[in-house]
Amino acid sequence: MLDAREIIIQPIISEKSYNEIEKNKYTFKVHPKANKIEISQAVKELFNVQVIKVNTIWVKSKPKSLGKWSGKSSSWKKAVVTLKPGDKIEFFEGA
Repeated sequence: MLDAREIIIQPIISEKSYNEIEKNKYTFKVHPKANKIEISQAVKELFNVQVIKVNTIWVKSKPKSLGKWSGKSSSWKKAVVTLKPGDKIEFFEGA
């Protein structure tokens, strides 16, 4: 089993994710092998909040090119975590 800090890699800070904060939904980049239960426990442990639901999404790679070289970006796993009403994560609120 992975450590909580290995499961939650980084928060996703975008316009769409900030709009979801009003609905008590927070978005994170997570470890590719982490499941919903592990993600829920990691968020509880790191931020001391109650998690209601976790949705996971695979973000697929996109083709990229730089001059004559071409390749693709890496794919990664994203989790949208819904918290209990009244709970919030201060990390997102302060930015």
